[in-house]
Amino acid sequence: MRWPNALALRTRSPVRYSLRMSAPTVSPAPPRHRVVAPVMLAIFGVVGMSAIWGLIALILDRQCAWMAAVAALDIALLLRLGRAAPGLPRAIGTLAATTAVVMTSNWIIAASQVGGPMGFRTLDALQRLGTDHAQTLFCLANQPVEWAWYALAAIIALWAGR
Repeated sequence: MRWPNALALRTRSPVRYSLRMSAPTVSPAPPRHRVVAPVMLAIFGVVGMSAIWGLIALILDRQCAWMAAVAALDIALLLRLGRAAPGLPRAIGTLAATTAVVMTSNWIIAASQVGGPMGFRTLDALQRLGTDHAQTLFCLANQPVEWAWYALAAIIALWAGR
């Protein structure tokens, strides 16, 4: 009896069932791009680094723009741990999150320094500071050295986020 590719099973009934004996081909599954975990980690990174940067700046009574580079590295690490899609999407996400950290940290610093002498707590001062006032304080507080730190942080974010 010859069985080239199929096997005929005999049962008590006159019907024959043929089974294929070759192994099924399994194609590798395409990589799944995760979105929720990297976004949540980026949000937590922005909030956490902004709080840390604001606290350090208030303790030292300086702008502490060097924290932007630390924030870029932190966000890049968080997005890698969250298994964000490598390449340009992760680099752009790291850059966007680093920019958010810079903006929120400067908002926290400006609100605390303006609201503190008026008797406001930090959270109250954050809510009362308007966008135009915050933009004016941001431009006044940041000198060329701080802008250089922000540019370096952007380069670090793009490099570490790839």
